[in-house]
Amino acid sequence: MAQEAVAANGAGGRTKPHAVVIPYPLQGHVIPAAHLALRLAAQGFAVTFVNTESVHQQTAGALGLGVDRSRYDIFAGAGADVRYELVSDGFPLGFDRSLNHDQFMEGVLHVLPAHVEELLRRLAVDPASTCLVVDTFFVWPATLARKFGVPYVSFWTEPALIFALYYHMDLLTKHGHFKCKEPRKDTITYIPGVPAIEPHELMSYLQETDTTSVVHRIIFKAFEEARGADYVLCNTVEELEPSTIAALRAEKPFYAVGPIFPAGFARSAVATSMWAESDCSSWLDAQPKGSVLYISFGSYAHVTKQELHEIAGGVLASGVRFLWVMRPDIVSSDDPDPLPEGFAAASVGRGLVVPWCCQVEVLSHASVGGFLTHCGWNSVLESVWAGVPMLCFPLLTDQFTNRRLVVREWRVGVPIGDRGTVFTDEVRMRIEGVMSGKEGEELRQAVKKVRATLEAAAAPDGSSQRSFNEFIEELTRRCGGR
Repeated sequence: MAQEAVAANGAGGRTKPHAVVIPYPLQGHVIPAAHLALRLAAQGFAVTFVNTESVHQQTAGALGLGVDRSRYDIFAGAGADVRYELVSDGFPLGFDRSLNHDQFMEGVLHVLPAHVEELLRRLAVDPASTCLVVDTFFVWPATLARKFGVPYVSFWTEPALIFALYYHMDLLTKHGHFKCKEPRKDTITYIPGVPAIEPHELMSYLQETDTTSVVHRIIFKAFEEARGADYVLCNTVEELEPSTIAALRAEKPFYAVGPIFPAGFARSAVATSMWAESDCSSWLDAQPKGSVLYISFGSYAHVTKQELHEIAGGVLASGVRFLWVMRPDIVSSDDPDPLPEGFAAASVGRGLVVPWCCQVEVLSHASVGGFLTHCGWNSVLESVWAGVPMLCFPLLTDQFTNRRLVVREWRVGVPIGDRGTVFTDEVRMRIEGVMSGKEGEELRQAVKKVRATLEAAAAPDGSSQRSFNEFIEELTRRCGGR
């Protein structure tokens, strides 16, 4: 399966620096990690990319590959020096990780680290030339990096704002906004580099009073480990979060290198989708410019049937054309057809419902004029890059804080309600405002400005490219290359 990347020789016979890239085993984390791996390879690194067997099987299955999927290399068509390796997450391939979320997370917490360590021993990594580039949410990277005598690069796939809030959980606890039975409700003004933020804008896990869950235990341990990172790479742009990034740089080397997208903001050369993608291009081609509302709640979080029905009612009442990605387990693996009875008949001729699609292709299509989104960070960056304003319905984790950036700071989207308090009438009104009203035009102008900021950062002389070049120089020096 793998190209022989480890300890490959570079120019002049010197050993190439070797990056072992390990994404968190969820699609929203695998996607930016895969494209980061390609960027490292393009800079002369030998890269080993480590996926779990489960993510690999689902990805290969989405491509329609047969029973023997283990030999498939997701980087085979990318033309890069990337070796592809698999590890077990501790569960059988047939185990439903969506339906049994907490049990799966216990395995990620307790079992996966040993399998990663075993792989690193098998790879016989050279401490003089190797670094670990590992998702921040893992609970072992600093410990394992010390054990192998290599640098730990913490890869953060969300905004710097959220890294800062997790990094300073001790301050939130000290001031009574977290880890207490009745958290304070007043504005939070004491996090270094973070403008005033309201408690309801914190990540969902920092709003909960029960902090004993498996996800809380993962977050607490992961950010203990993050304090031991040698470097942090963040999928954000400095101009969008300047004060937060400046404060984090006072803590440790922190590089804003986003947005991390597939080359050309097109279908990726690396297979990262865990569901078979429907081709929506013919349907979209037949719709008027800017007339389609794209709806997707991402690859991970779930909605309740009640929430789905309220949103569906608003979509129908608005009369808008729509393309709705209805992930098979969006409510539950046990409920594959959760839309209201009669929805399909009522929307015939103006709506298309698919299980999954290539999101960057859809958002880039001229017929798409709005995006009803859960506010996952990849989705937010992709929507801005495509110039599409957002209707925000966050479900979990960072999405509530991302909505703050989208709605309050950048003004490129509107809220449509909250968990348990989303109603048909508000959804209809918000859709109409974004898709056809003056509000929509103002949002489109605002999103053009933020897009220009992203484009400038990603340009050859932009802040993200400069930051990435500095990171490469430092890591290459540290790992014995040029």
